[in-house]
Amino acid sequence: MIRLLLLVGAMLASQGLQAAEPPIFQMSFQDAEPGKVPNGLLVLDGGFVVRAEGDARFLELPGAPLETYGVLFGPAQTNDVAVTARIFGTGSGRRFPAFAVGLGGVNGYKLRVSPGKKQLELIKGDSVLQSVPFAWESGRWTHLRLQIRQAGAASRVEGKAWGDGGDEPAQWLISYDESEAPRPGRASIWGAPYAGTPIRFDDLEVRPAAAGS
Repeated sequence: MIRLLLLVGAMLASQGLQAAEPPIFQMSFQDAEPGKVPNGLLVLDGGFVVRAEGDARFLELPGAPLETYGVLFGPAQTNDVAVTARIFGTGSGRRFPAFAVGLGGVNGYKLRVSPGKKQLELIKGDSVLQSVPFAWESGRWTHLRLQIRQAGAASRVEGKAWGDGGDEPAQWLISYDESEAPRPGRASIWGAPYAGTPIRFDDLEVRPAAAGS
């Protein structure tokens, strides 16, 4: 058996295949206690707590007040790191939530879904660096992935979003070249319940960034 495993490993190495690197940080809420915030999360503001619905558990931001709230998690990182999360929200009439994942701490980069604008936006601080059209669906989980990786002397910031049950886009929907070196900071999730309805978060993950062109 040992010889067989060594042979398989050698074959994979000869084909340039490597096992995926383990996550730097990973948290789902299936085993978390409802009504509390699990260890490892730093709530910046807002009434985030774990909620249960049937067999599912998730981190929930209440639908009021109508401000922007965030949570930091994972270790401080700079380049070559990616954050992923699933986020659920619902619209109410002509009002819609906005939500994001982030890297580089409070004032770092954020990949934000803005249903009111029908856009996916890359933000740094308070400035929108890039945006693309995005068709968000109310009442459906949305996956967000944001990464920063070294690209020569600069950094490349890339992001994508897709609906639960759909295929992850093969290409990044947003790609932005940054000449300034990124500051170290923790990953984050953000929610703005402008619709007055709760926003849910699940499957938080920080990993080494994926290679790209």
